[in-house]
Amino acid sequence: MKAMVLTVPGQPLVEERRSDPMPGSGELRIRVEACAICRTDLHVVDGELPNLHYPRVPGHEVVGRVELVGPGVAGDLLGRRVGLGWLGHTCGHCPYCRSLRENLCDSPEFTGYTRDGGFASHVIADAAYVFPLDDFPDPVAAAPLMCAGLIGWRALRSAGAARRIGLYGFGAAAHILAQICHWQGREVYAFTRPGDEAAQAHARSLGAHWAGSSEEKPPEPLDAALIFAPVGALVPLALSAVAKGGRVVCGGIHMSDIPSFGYDLLWQERELVSVANLTRADGHEFLSVARQAGIATKTTVYPLSQANEALSDLRAGRLQGAAVLIP
Repeated sequence: MKAMVLTVPGQPLVEERRSDPMPGSGELRIRVEACAICRTDLHVVDGELPNLHYPRVPGHEVVGRVELVGPGVAGDLLGRRVGLGWLGHTCGHCPYCRSLRENLCDSPEFTGYTRDGGFASHVIADAAYVFPLDDFPDPVAAAPLMCAGLIGWRALRSAGAARRIGLYGFGAAAHILAQICHWQGREVYAFTRPGDEAAQAHARSLGAHWAGSSEEKPPEPLDAALIFAPVGALVPLALSAVAKGGRVVCGGIHMSDIPSFGYDLLWQERELVSVANLTRADGHEFLSVARQAGIATKTTVYPLSQANEALSDLRAGRLQGAAVLIP
């Protein structure tokens, strides 16, 4: 197999040739067709997440075909297209798992972070944590759904019945959510980096009611705001943009420090919450919605060997939609 490997945090990935991995009990081997790049991959590569061990193969938005199954895995999975996301395994017995909150498991494993991921030609997965993608004919188009879509959906669900939705950071997750919100009849207000007219035009093309800079106030108070950019300074801006009783949802796994702000921004029952990881139930629910809504992802394709270039383009904001690696 071929893999792009992180050996030192903050340094470019190294291309390696390895023996094809063998699945253990309850596992399967996926021949990767496509792996999208998530902002969390930047946090992994840059060493910004705790308890990282090296070497590590990043990548957790994986689509591919089941090539080999280990003991205890149904043989009818062979040859089928499946998706693999961030949540790679949970313990099943901690208080969170027992209360249907496996996203908060005390002993989780995460694809591309605590176990090798999809920046490779092959990846091993726990068979219980893959999603069937028989109805998704294009692996490149499906790859961003495996995290940008999944965590975006969990963040949107946290917003409840909010009608006016602000999306801060119009990247891979927001370009999927804008389509879902439009399909649901909600109004989308897209906030981008100052001067990023291309992202604002992209948002409008996907049905956004308004698009502008994150430093601007929306033309009407928001019912909820979802923050996907890892910028803590967006939190007080988003709180100032939501109406009384509004909710601000932080959707990322990592964010720069949130600056202090006056209590008046939180008063009148505004809420500030985060979402963490996802559950498998989230995944199945979201994929059903994605099919019904006819989600069309915008992707820029790179060969696997150009993973470092793709990461650089994502970091610099040179992409609309998602970057996708193909072996």
